[in-house]
Amino acid sequence: MTNKKFKFTLQILIILIFNNFLAQTSPKKIEENKGKKDTVVVVNEQLEDILLTKADNSRFDVEKKMTFLNKNAQINYQDMQIDADYISIDWEGGTIFARGMIDSSGKITKPAVATQGGKKYEYNEVSYNYKTRQAIAYNARTEENEGAIVAEKTKKVNDSVFYMRRGFFTTDELFRAKKDTLPDYHLSAPILKLVKGKNSGKVVTGPIQLYIEQVPTPLALPFAILPFTEKRSAGLIIPSFGERADVGFYFNGLGYYQPLGKHFDLKILTDYYTKGSWNIRPEVNYKKNYKYSGTFRGDIGTTIRGIKGLDSYSKSSTYRIYWTHQQDAKANPFLQLSASVDVVSNRFYNNNINNSYIFNQDVLNAQQNSSITLTKRFLNFPVTLTGNLSYSQNFSTGLTNLRLPSLTASVNQFYLFKAKDGVRKGLIENITVNTKFDFRNEINAQQNEMFTNAMWDKMKSGARNVSTFSTTTTFLRYFNLSLSASADNVLTNKTIRKNYNSATNAVETTDVKGITGFSTFNTSASVQTTLYGMLKFGKNSKIQAVRHVFTPSIGFSYNPDFSSESWGYYQKYIDATGNPISYSIFENGVYGSPSVGLSKSITFNFNNNIEMKVKSKKDSTGVTKIKLFENIGVNFSYNAAAPTFKWSYININAQNSFFNNKLSLNYNASFDPYKIVFTPSSEIGTRLDKLGYFRLQYFNLGANLSLHEILKPKNKEKKTYHKKGYAMMEAYHFDDDNYARFDQDWTMSITANYSYNNSAKRYGDRTASIGLNGSIKLTPYWNITGSAHYDLVNKAFSYSRLGFARDQRSFTITFNWVPIGQYKVYDFFIGIKANILKDALKYKTQSFPQSTSSF
Repeated sequence: MTNKKFKFTLQILIILIFNNFLAQTSPKKIEENKGKKDTVVVVNEQLEDILLTKADNSRFDVEKKMTFLNKNAQINYQDMQIDADYISIDWEGGTIFARGMIDSSGKITKPAVATQGGKKYEYNEVSYNYKTRQAIAYNARTEENEGAIVAEKTKKVNDSVFYMRRGFFTTDELFRAKKDTLPDYHLSAPILKLVKGKNSGKVVTGPIQLYIEQVPTPLALPFAILPFTEKRSAGLIIPSFGERADVGFYFNGLGYYQPLGKHFDLKILTDYYTKGSWNIRPEVNYKKNYKYSGTFRGDIGTTIRGIKGLDSYSKSSTYRIYWTHQQDAKANPFLQLSASVDVVSNRFYNNNINNSYIFNQDVLNAQQNSSITLTKRFLNFPVTLTGNLSYSQNFSTGLTNLRLPSLTASVNQFYLFKAKDGVRKGLIENITVNTKFDFRNEINAQQNEMFTNAMWDKMKSGARNVSTFSTTTTFLRYFNLSLSASADNVLTNKTIRKNYNSATNAVETTDVKGITGFSTFNTSASVQTTLYGMLKFGKNSKIQAVRHVFTPSIGFSYNPDFSSESWGYYQKYIDATGNPISYSIFENGVYGSPSVGLSKSITFNFNNNIEMKVKSKKDSTGVTKIKLFENIGVNFSYNAAAPTFKWSYININAQNSFFNNKLSLNYNASFDPYKIVFTPSSEIGTRLDKLGYFRLQYFNLGANLSLHEILKPKNKEKKTYHKKGYAMMEAYHFDDDNYARFDQDWTMSITANYSYNNSAKRYGDRTASIGLNGSIKLTPYWNITGSAHYDLVNKAFSYSRLGFARDQRSFTITFNWVPIGQYKVYDFFIGIKANILKDALKYKTQSFPQSTSSF
């Protein structure tokens, strides 16, 4: 026997004797003890640390230098722990072999588990060499971040690098939780490499293919890199691919993501079409907790349709600049910045190829607005300063409006006089003052004039101060009296002059530069009260009472005629017929023009609320209130200073709802008290200064009916089902006949609108439409949404949409379709939910509208 063998044998004998003393039993009783026992292996020249073993049964083979552990076996060595049904230790070779539990057919029913560095690894069997710290495992499984990795064969090179053969990756939560033996989707690759760092890691694969429900799909890549980290990491963004008849083959969304420090990140996406169209879409997101957050996004590109040389060929350039910024209210209550900027090129939504603008109904926008606002408040100074930059685009006219900038200083409302005894009484003590100063640069120009000399020539500047004095008091106990007076002072840097040119037979307008201003003022007074009326019925009557609340108010306002020559705000030119034509020298100014004509108007407003109280067995009080009319309002005015047509239109508006607000109605109508006469050949009438005809000029009726609130069962008794589904069926309960039971939430509403408009025409213009909007959740995982709108006058459908959504555990499938109208498109999308893959693994196909006409 060699010295080495003798030394090893001696060590084993010492261990056995030592264990015998620890067990506190005689050596003869050891074989009878079938409970768990621990073995402590002392450090020798092969081990770097103590190796602890535990098992229901253990055996030592001295000659082969082997230890065998059976049933609930466990080894602890340094930072690694192995739990298995069977473990063997080869002390000479330094190899630990572990295997999971095997049933009678030889199938692994419970895997071996190794835990190291807080990570758990499962194997059918594994061979680990504690000298080299390398291992070979079969049917290994581990989890990294949001996903699970499974491989037929895994080789551990060191604690940071693992090579795998015939493996797959999935983020299926049920598979990870072992509620399902197969994932609903997975990425399969013949070779994989797992690289682990201290706080991050990644999987690098060879050719990779997507499987859905174990069915291979055509989605494949030559390689893939999947990062695992709690921190943001840079990487490529995988595009979607397709083909269109008008723009050719394409890829959408090829890009790169790059974190920029703790508070910023950058994403750049590109689209390319083989017939020449392209787009670049940069996006920057930023956020600082409890301070601010925002997004900057661009969309720049060129769209080419058709074949060059043919009439159908078109080429257009598009751009979009989008920026939002929100400041946390707690960050600085005295200085706040907010921004909502969305600037697009002319006909951007018509020419851009992105379907999302259609589904979001952006293509229906007639105007685009942008603004940036900075507000400054003071702790001990009653003034609020506001700076604003704004930009608006009208797609139908091509006109743009810019304010660069608008500066406002508002003085907080204050009382002009102090109260004598602490309680304000009378008109004098209740006088309040509101004042505001404003400065503005404004430009109105066409889209094609932007940032040219022509645009800057159209810039108008001005300053304005508005001060308002008002007071209120109560007299005769039930009447409220309100008085107010305001003064408006304006300065502007540009006025106009008009002259008739007989040579060109046109009125010419010239700009006159120089600071000029005007001042206006007005006064008003009003009296208001409230009257209550109650009509009661008998105790046994179904209708108990009807209550009427009547709120009348009468007001008077005075406005001077600022167009008279004494003010100097209006001048005249002689037209072609020799008649003098008056015009304002401040016409189209930044703050408009002074009012024309003397006004001594008496205004009348009558508001009514009518409610009915009826008997009800459903209410605990025995009665319930029904709103017959939430409001019926009538208003009109009389201008005593007007030479003709002293009475205004009579306007009526009303709102009411029925069935506990399930049906709502809104009415608006206007009547002309003066007569309009028509000649036999004319479609436009002449208004006469004669009262008593009350011709309908405008009427609108809008209705909204929530069908789901009416048709859903009331106080539906919820049954309890004790059987619950498993895995994907967890959202289901089953009755005694094993039929699935679940709530099918649904919504459905009908909207209707009718409008009649007739200024002085023989026959007015009518519009009428009806719309249906709804959604239904067929199952806990199926959802259908839709909307349809029908034009009753033109007898045609307008914008309509149908959408389907399917929740497939780890991924979602959506289909959106606009089947009729100007923008006929569909969009089909499959996307992974997990954050690690939601931007990288997706499939999308869609149809696209052809070139559309302008708004």
